[in-house]
Amino acid sequence: MARAVVAGAAATVLVGAFCLAGSVVSQDLKSPGAPRSEALAAFERVASVLESPRCMNCHPRGDRPSQGDDRHAHLMNVQRGPSNQGLPAMTCTTCHQQHNSDRAGVPGAPHWRLAPKSMGWTGLTRGELCRTVLDRTKNGRRNAAALAKHMTTDPLVLWAWNPGLGRTPPPVSTDELKRALKTWVKGGTPCPQ
Repeated sequence: MARAVVAGAAATVLVGAFCLAGSVVSQDLKSPGAPRSEALAAFERVASVLESPRCMNCHPRGDRPSQGDDRHAHLMNVQRGPSNQGLPAMTCTTCHQQHNSDRAGVPGAPHWRLAPKSMGWTGLTRGELCRTVLDRTKNGRRNAAALAKHMTTDPLVLWAWNPGLGRTPPPVSTDELKRALKTWVKGGTPCPQ
């Protein structure tokens, strides 16, 4: 989690600054900041997580999720549905419970569902991925601090590092992701071309 955001009232002030300024990152988080090259390198580590099958399978740009390390189309013709939770007759939680079922081979975590279509990442370049993640009209109105918090505390996101039997976790640890997010945010959340 970004350490630039401090506990209590200071956190509230920074979040308020994000909203009032209408920017992705407040000036408080930019200063003194990491050099741009360091922040871009940090985003490359973040992107390696976002591009892993654990994230990409549930961040399709279309209506069909993928599954497995090879990201094949989800079996049983599973579809997004109107609320990103599958179709009424076959919601995600019909099979995906609160925890992995290694015996059945079905992954699970709290509030299992697809990301909104606006947060679909399939086929995006790293620059496009970066800009999509930062776009508050697409990401649930999250500023940089809220994005870092989401990526490091949400139980569904954290499931990626405990994906169950036969699934590969993201290529960097949660601690490394936290450090990379902190550096990227401090550096002003630059995006590659």
